[in-house]
Amino acid sequence: MTGQPIGIIGAGAWGTALASVMAQNHDSVLLWALEPEVVDAVNSGRGNPLYLPNLDLPAHIRATGDIAEMAGCSALLLVTPAQHLRSTLQSLPQTDAPFLLCAKGIEAGTQLLVSEIVAELRPQNPLAVLSGPTFAHEVAAGKPTAITLACESEALGKVLVRLVATPAFRPYWSDDVVGAEIGGAVKNVLAIGCGVVDGAGLGLNARAALIARGFAEMQRYGLARGARAETLAGLSGLGDLVLTCSSENSRNFSLGRGLGQGKSATELMADRRTVAEGAFTAPVLLQSAISLGVEMPIVAAVCALLDGSASVGQVVEALLSRPLKAER
Repeated sequence: MTGQPIGIIGAGAWGTALASVMAQNHDSVLLWALEPEVVDAVNSGRGNPLYLPNLDLPAHIRATGDIAEMAGCSALLLVTPAQHLRSTLQSLPQTDAPFLLCAKGIEAGTQLLVSEIVAELRPQNPLAVLSGPTFAHEVAAGKPTAITLACESEALGKVLVRLVATPAFRPYWSDDVVGAEIGGAVKNVLAIGCGVVDGAGLGLNARAALIARGFAEMQRYGLARGARAETLAGLSGLGDLVLTCSSENSRNFSLGRGLGQGKSATELMADRRTVAEGAFTAPVLLQSAISLGVEMPIVAAVCALLDGSASVGQVVEALLSRPLKAER
C-alpha cells in the first residue's frame, strides 16, 4: 500500500482526527471534505477550525472537495454518517482499495448496517470496521486509545491493523464485523438516554442502572443479529457504551441532556455541524428490534422523547412501572 495516499472520506471531527493519526505512519494523506471552507482551511495550514479547532495538522495532509480523487488512494477510511453513506458511495468512482468503515449507525428504511450497505454497493471491495471508545479530540491529541478493528479475513485484518496502529492508537483485531457494528450503533441511542438522566437530575444510581440495563438490550439485539457476546462485551460494545454514557463530550449524551432539561430534539439538532447519530439510529433500531421480536424498552423510551410523543416524566414512569422480574 505504498506510493499512494491513505484516504479519509469525511472531514468532520472524527475524520480529521483519523487523518492526524494516519499522518503519523504515512507520507501522504488525502482528506475529502464536503465543505469548501474546510478544504481551504486544511490546505492553507489552518487545520479544521469548523469541526476540530485548535489542532495543527501535518503538512502532508491534503484536502479535496473532488471525491473522484479518492479512487487513487491505497485504502479508504469511510467516516461519512450512516444515513449519507449510500449516496457518498454512489458518487465514488470504482476502486479496489479496502474500506475501513468508521461510521456507526443503521440505515433508515433498509435497516442495514454500514457494512451491509457497502457489501450491497461495492461487493468487490474488502472491508473492515473500526469501532470503539474514541473521542475525536483525544485521539487527535495523541492520548492513549484502544479500538476494535473487525474484519472477517485475519490476513487482511493484520494488514489493516498495521496500517492504522500508532504507539498511542491501538487496534485489536476481531472477525466479528456484525458485533463491532451493533455495539457502535446501539450505544449511541443509549447515550442519549444517559444524557436524559443527567439533564433531568435523576442521579448517578439511575445512570448506572440505565447503562447496565441498556447493555442487556444491546446484547439481546446483537445476538439476534448474529453478533458474538464477547464482542459486545469488548471495546466496540461495552467500552464504547461506558465512554459515551458518561461525558458531555459525547454528542449523543449532550443531546439527551438537553432533552432531559425540557428542550426539543428539533431545537437541539439545529446545528448541522454536530451530528448525534443516535437520533437517526433510534427509530430504525426500534423497528428492527420489533421485527426480530427483541424487547428494547430503553430504546423505545428514547424514541418517544425524540419524536415528542412523551415527556421525560412519562417515560421514567413507564420504565419504573415495568413488571418486576429476574435480571437477564
